[in-house]
Amino acid sequence: MKKLHDQTNCIHGPNHFEDPHGALTAPLYQSSTFKFANAAQGAARFAGEEAGYIYTRLGNPTTRELEEKLAQLEEMEDAAATATGMGAVSASVLSFLQQGDHLIASSALYGCSFALFAHMLPKFGIEVSFVDMTDLDAVKAALKPNSKMLFAETPINPNMTVLDLAMLGQFAQQHGLISVIDNTFMTPLLQKPKHFGIDIVIHSATKYLNGHGDVVAGVVCGSKEHIETIKLTVLKDIGATISPHDAWLINRGLKTLHIRMERHCESAQKVAQYLESHSKVERVYYPGLESHPGHRFIGNQMKAAGGVIAFEIKGTLSDGEQFINATELCTLAVSLGDPETLIQHPASMTHSPYTQEERLAAGISDGLIRISVGLEAAEDIIEDLEKAFLCI
Repeated sequence: MKKLHDQTNCIHGPNHFEDPHGALTAPLYQSSTFKFANAAQGAARFAGEEAGYIYTRLGNPTTRELEEKLAQLEEMEDAAATATGMGAVSASVLSFLQQGDHLIASSALYGCSFALFAHMLPKFGIEVSFVDMTDLDAVKAALKPNSKMLFAETPINPNMTVLDLAMLGQFAQQHGLISVIDNTFMTPLLQKPKHFGIDIVIHSATKYLNGHGDVVAGVVCGSKEHIETIKLTVLKDIGATISPHDAWLINRGLKTLHIRMERHCESAQKVAQYLESHSKVERVYYPGLESHPGHRFIGNQMKAAGGVIAFEIKGTLSDGEQFINATELCTLAVSLGDPETLIQHPASMTHSPYTQEERLAAGISDGLIRISVGLEAAEDIIEDLEKAFLCI
């Protein structure tokens, strides 16, 4: 069969089994353990001499369906599903770094990724340097003899800075670093980091991949060697294993990912343009706008700008709080990629693990507001925002 389009693979994916009852939808294997035909088979599976399932922490048919589908979409050899997005972050880092190693990380990251790197990794003797990854000279200056990994996300949460993946991929390859990119905001439909030389791609599957706000999960995609290491070390022994039920829900969510991303992007563009023209808005951060420095990457690195917008309101922090509280259709909640439009204040919510000094260094101001544009009519979202602006 010829190579299929991503939207087709979101629905079908690699079919690794045929249901004996002919079910159209793959069944949910809600089982913690799997029986063996005899003792010899059990021993062979534990020894890795025979394929088959043993225990859901080590693998599950429903989970495997999700892993194979995401590996295919990211055009990677394999994937490992995790219990949360942070499970994917920690598994991708802890599986390959040890005491004495050095990690080069983006200065702006999701708050819990930053907290893991800034506060947890140093406890285990892993050194971390946070740098502005839009500046190649800054990245070069951070390189040390013990550097082992480069970690970033693009666009960056929450200020939507876009990084040059080709530049970072080439730098990592030149210096023998494992490169890890968080691709949550784009999904494999809008950006494929592997095309730019990136080794490992992670997702918070909680967000767009699931798309319905009822799951927390993560996925790590990479080479067979990297994924085997992750599964046989951190996932096996620390145990951030995804529930089969959550994997089943994400498999279901993936079937509509393509049409959902089209609507998210289309509506976000309209909302961003509205915000940019508003007299009470200081600045809008959205790569779909020509005023955004990351706009130049659309059409080559990124197919579209995604569904997340950040913006600064003219006025005080109190004005920002008043604005958020005045919205009715937009839901005051963290996360993104849901059918509902979500609005939040990063400095006091998702990025609260940063100190104020760290936030400002990462470009996250006290007045920054982030919107995850949902699947409602864009006109209704804009009307809700307009009513909220009248309250400040």
